[in-house]
Amino acid sequence: MLRHRLIHPKINEVLGRAGHHGKILIADGNYPASSAIGPNAELVSLNLMPGVVTCTQVLQALLSAIPIEAANTMMYETSGPYALHEDPPVWAQYRQTIKEAGLSVPLQPIEKWEFYKAVATADHVLTIQTADQQRFANLLLSIGVRMD
Repeated sequence: MLRHRLIHPKINEVLGRAGHHGKILIADGNYPASSAIGPNAELVSLNLMPGVVTCTQVLQALLSAIPIEAANTMMYETSGPYALHEDPPVWAQYRQTIKEAGLSVPLQPIEKWEFYKAVATADHVLTIQTADQQRFANLLLSIGVRMD
């Protein structure tokens, strides 16, 4: 019987095979998950309808199941038609969720095209596609070492 909150069988299977430094992408509803994926990664689609499920909900489940050592966001654009001039609201949700899990892992933004390159590595083991409609909600987690 599982003791954590994550019950999705395929996600648990992939996480069970993953090791230290494995990368998990929680993708928002706009992320091109079918084409921007690592060579060893599996894709799990949880996008039922707009807004269901969200990236924050997936983060909550994952944090109950695995240790993380890094959390990278896709940096928002500061000029042009999609420009933001402050952190996207979803980032505050991530910070709060990480804090509530008892962790002190900071969000580390990566420039958009570098983010895609970080996802395309051999360490990328899983993309979880959500239906989150929030802008710049993509989150790339690096699995840490279990200490207990």
